[in-house]
Amino acid sequence: MDKLNVADLLSLEQYHKERTRLRAEVLAHKRHRQAPLGPNLTLYFEDRLTMRYQVQEMLRAERIFESEAIAEELAAYNPLIPDGTNLKATMMLEYPDAAERRAALERLRGIENAVYLEVGTQGRVFAHADEDLERSDATKTAAVHFLRFELDDAMRTALKGGAPLKLGVDHEAYRHELEAPTETQASLAADLD
Repeated sequence: MDKLNVADLLSLEQYHKERTRLRAEVLAHKRHRQAPLGPNLTLYFEDRLTMRYQVQEMLRAERIFESEAIAEELAAYNPLIPDGTNLKATMMLEYPDAAERRAALERLRGIENAVYLEVGTQGRVFAHADEDLERSDATKTAAVHFLRFELDDAMRTALKGGAPLKLGVDHEAYRHELEAPTETQASLAADLD
């Protein structure tokens, strides 16, 4: 999947005109790219479209129009676009109550390393977490992590061929698994070469 470059982006003025339509398009696309794993953890699988939208929203919110600052945004978000051999996701731990969230983040330390996917009978692939910088420390995990699931040739072939996809987390304090709906499986398979 190609990375984004400046030519892929709309000017702030053009984006303002097309934002409502683009937002609806991206939200419809994202519907089949999320996986709730239990009540408090969701994987949001990223691709070129979701990252283009994110960059456009950042440029809009920060009123960025200088080419150097745009290049910085692209450098920050391009690593979240799948490379053809992998799937990439933003993992969010969501607890509405601040005290409950604080306790959960302490209890769930290391959870980012316990998230996996399984294609058909190919076995589990655990995510590579936070390759850009460490988000957890010795006492707690972070509420947001960036994950990469690297798939071998057999897994990619199986997923593109319609094999079932399971997504899960196997942490001592949080264990949940989900068989991905057909629409999700198909959307994620499209990320692969």
